[in-house]
Amino acid sequence: MPQESTVRESRFFVSELCCASEEQSIRKKLRSIPGISHLDFNPMTRHMVVRHETTERAILNALQEIGMKGIPVETSGIARPKRASRRHLLSLACSGIFLIVGQALTMTSASSNVRSVLLFGSMIFGGWFVLLKALKSVRSLTLDMNVLMTVALFGAIGLGQYGEGAAVVFLFALSLIIESMSVDRTRNAIHELMKLSPVTALIKNGNDTVVIPIEEVQVGQIVVVKPGDQIPLDGVVVSGFTRVDQSSLTGESTPKVKTTGDPVYAGTMNQRGAIELRVTKRSNDSAIARIIHLVEDAQSRRAPSQAFIERFAAYYTPGVFVAAVLVCFLPVVVFGQPFELWFYRSLVLLVIACPCALLISTPVTIVSALTRAARNGILIKGGIHLEELSRVRCVAFDKTGTLTHGRPTITDVRTFNSVSKDEVLRTAALLELKSEHPLAEALIEYAFNNGIVIDSVEVDEFESMPGKGIRGRIRGQFFFLGNHQLAKEHGICGPAIEQHLFDLERQGKTVMILANRDEVFGLIAIQDQVRVQSEKALKSLRAIGVEHVVLLSGDNKSISTIVGKNVGVDTVHSNLLPEDKLRLIAGLQEQFGSVAMVGEGVNDAPALAAANVGIAMGDAGSDTALETADVVLMSDDLEKLPFAMKIGKKSLSIIRQNVIFALIVKSLFIILGILGISSLWLAILADDGVTLLVAMNGMRLLRMK
Repeated sequence: MPQESTVRESRFFVSELCCASEEQSIRKKLRSIPGISHLDFNPMTRHMVVRHETTERAILNALQEIGMKGIPVETSGIARPKRASRRHLLSLACSGIFLIVGQALTMTSASSNVRSVLLFGSMIFGGWFVLLKALKSVRSLTLDMNVLMTVALFGAIGLGQYGEGAAVVFLFALSLIIESMSVDRTRNAIHELMKLSPVTALIKNGNDTVVIPIEEVQVGQIVVVKPGDQIPLDGVVVSGFTRVDQSSLTGESTPKVKTTGDPVYAGTMNQRGAIELRVTKRSNDSAIARIIHLVEDAQSRRAPSQAFIERFAAYYTPGVFVAAVLVCFLPVVVFGQPFELWFYRSLVLLVIACPCALLISTPVTIVSALTRAARNGILIKGGIHLEELSRVRCVAFDKTGTLTHGRPTITDVRTFNSVSKDEVLRTAALLELKSEHPLAEALIEYAFNNGIVIDSVEVDEFESMPGKGIRGRIRGQFFFLGNHQLAKEHGICGPAIEQHLFDLERQGKTVMILANRDEVFGLIAIQDQVRVQSEKALKSLRAIGVEHVVLLSGDNKSISTIVGKNVGVDTVHSNLLPEDKLRLIAGLQEQFGSVAMVGEGVNDAPALAAANVGIAMGDAGSDTALETADVVLMSDDLEKLPFAMKIGKKSLSIIRQNVIFALIVKSLFIILGILGISSLWLAILADDGVTLLVAMNGMRLLRMK
């Protein structure tokens, strides 16, 4: 019986994968292999992901056949930026020297043979690796910039224009190295994150400590972190007190106090005290490792503009070649013009029409934006979401845990009938010790922080009444702790108590009533505090063009309305179930077009998925937020949201600037070339200049404030 084939996913590091032309060659080759179902490329990290039913060896052999070497990522690790090789730099230097000396000899009486040898030497030193790439492209039936340059070079030689041929080769080789250095600088930005985690950890072994590689540290082991050291792994503090600089992970400028029970993350800096932590995640599963992986994956998720440019280039390059052939032969055949004249002009057309600037303009800009955002504690999962952020006109917010902290706190304790505040808190805390209600923890913590001793008195006949409250017997006396409805059922809620309830509820607070069967002893008000950044963040969103801000909450109307009013939303929707939020998101999309939903990444997953951009509060890299949303705010700081949208708008603006600038310059020099005003070396100089300028323009985002 034949075995059922299984689809696997393999990741390879391909050192020769620099741009779309190499990608095209690989695609053509691998598509001919049975069992390969999907290919993804990331030229910025030189990674290729293959879904296949064949063997990895078959894939590696196919790459070798087109002159490329693949290394499985399991053995290569995370690819470091590949700098221009010394061999290429030495070749470029020799090409330049031969070119300068050869051109200088044209102004002397030196033999023309000597000049020709020097200029040929310049072509060989500057063009050997271009020629090799061109041969690989021809073998894979791909027409790329290396083929165009090689044709232009041999054309110049055929016309006896050795000086121009040498200048073209030298300038093109120089542009490739400068372009490589520019892209490497962009790659380096994300690889700076990789330097955050130390390679070893100090492990506690009985009364001793031992240094071991972080890859060998197991979950549950105790790690010692001294003051001034980086935290090597994710964990929970089991001993010590310190302040930790988490800016590398979350972009926060203020260090966080960490003590027993608090989580800490790999790559953050321990500033003051020595601590011991229990490891909760292996090194390859830490928050910083997942962020690096997600950012690198995001680079391979092409933005619509990038996909369009690459499709355009796939037709543009062959189209230019055809146009050059027509420019060469039409005037000669139809109008009887000199062949050498129009052949030279067609070579100028080939040189200036290289799509380098167009192809590099978008990915460099997008990777710069993604990396700048990651440095600031914002994880954007791909260029498609970056572009969508620039189009958002309406933002919908969840309330609890998003606009508010999601942690209820006691705000008021009002007492009646000569009962002290301490006694009200002690009795209420005793009842809540047996409760599983979310508010119970807040009340018990408040009582403890106020010095209330919660003794071991037994609570008898305890009963939980869903939607109303709890009750039980303490030292023989019956008490209940519940809402207004429960108090009314017992007939003890008089006008004075009603007025207090009204005052507190009007402030958006949830009120618990402590009473017995005869009278009320106290009111305890609880409120989920609004984040201090919420109002400022919403004002910043409006300043950058967001037209409408909506609050979508499952909480009651009065509390939702007060929170909405405090932070400045336009519309409040309350008492919502998940399906209600989905329906409202769809309605907002019909009204405003692009809608962003901001939530916790847990309860709001359906709405986050339905929105054009789902934005989660990440809590320093929680698993759910990282998996659910398109954008994650790592520090739960809403003020980072306007920055994310600004960087989206800025990146789209720079992409448009680059494409328009490249097309204008190319169009101008194409016209000049056809008219015979531009020369070969001037055309390549213009093309190189445009390529360098668009790369530098895109990298401006790395320094965006």
